[in-house]
Amino acid sequence: MNIIDRAKSPTPNFFKIVRNIGLFLAAIGGAIIAAPVALPTIVYTIGGYIAVAGGALSAVSQVTVETNIIEASKSNTDAK
Repeated sequence: MNIIDRAKSPTPNFFKIVRNIGLFLAAIGGAIIAAPVALPTIVYTIGGYIAVAGGALSAVSQVTVETNIIEASKSNTDAK
């Protein structure tokens, strides 16, 4: 199974929640980085780490699939 098929396959409910948390973290990190006020350097650094962690969390959660659904659809395709 390639990465495109994994991204299009159904995601388990737990990982949907984790994906949404990752998107939230990425948005918070992006907002900190793009803040129009002068912030200390450490805050920008933490914002960058939060954005990267949120993006990675979302990406990994999106490509997590339920294998029993994939195996069932594969056996239905093979039977035709």
